[in-house]
Amino acid sequence: MGIIKALKLGFDYFKYDDDGNIQETQRAVDEVSVDIQEGEFVAVLGHNGSGKSTFAKHINALLLPTEGTIWIDNMDTMKEPELWKIRQKAGMVFQNPDNQIIGTVVEEDVGFGPENMGIPTEDIWKRVDESLQKTGMAAYRHHSPNKLSGGQKQRVAIAGVMAMRPRCIVLDEPTAMLDPNGRKEVLEAVHQLNRQEKVTVVLITHYMEEVIDADHVYVMDEGHVVMEGTPGEIFSQVDMLKKYRLDVPQVTLLAHELKKSGVDIPDGILTTEELVNCLCQ
Repeated sequence: MGIIKALKLGFDYFKYDDDGNIQETQRAVDEVSVDIQEGEFVAVLGHNGSGKSTFAKHINALLLPTEGTIWIDNMDTMKEPELWKIRQKAGMVFQNPDNQIIGTVVEEDVGFGPENMGIPTEDIWKRVDESLQKTGMAAYRHHSPNKLSGGQKQRVAIAGVMAMRPRCIVLDEPTAMLDPNGRKEVLEAVHQLNRQEKVTVVLITHYMEEVIDADHVYVMDEGHVVMEGTPGEIFSQVDMLKKYRLDVPQVTLLAHELKKSGVDIPDGILTTEELVNCLCQ
């Protein structure tokens, strides 16, 4: 079993009337089964309303299954005594860093999580130092978060999660509100943590370019996992992705159109370098 395993996971949102009776039920996640290994970089793709963010909130038990089971490091999220341990194992970074940053100084915000875990003060500052170094924010430790750019704020949010030493980080569309430079900063920080610290990363996104370097990709639509595989396997199915209202990287689309025109190149081209090499051979 991987560090994150879901088996036939289902979740319903309920709409209630004024008397507290269930008026309407909406199935957001339906029969989702995944097995994510420790140290992997996994991306979950899907258009708005596909269920990917609802699934993400199950990983650290912000939401509990309506049916099925999800285990985090062999712990069932439905078992209440395990919740504290689960939330120490799986950290969460949200779309808007302003919803996650509560400190008036960067280093205080990063130390907030470990302090609430009861970590000794000396160890808290060691963790703050390490986390700020790993996310490239050490030079801003005495700054106010309000003075930072969107990408810098998101890196502070990631540092705050890292200071709690989770084995897994779930990022729920962390670059959706950022400009291209901010997106690049955040993704570089996340990939570095994955490669150097072997932290398992689950990236929820609808930006195709962000998943090119992932180990494994899941595509969700209407609450179901409808595709899974490596980035090359997923992006080789351009027409299928369009069916699920998803774009593909521009270079992949160009390669797809060239192949349809008769150019002899393989499916699943992900980078400009790959395309150039294929065309020059």
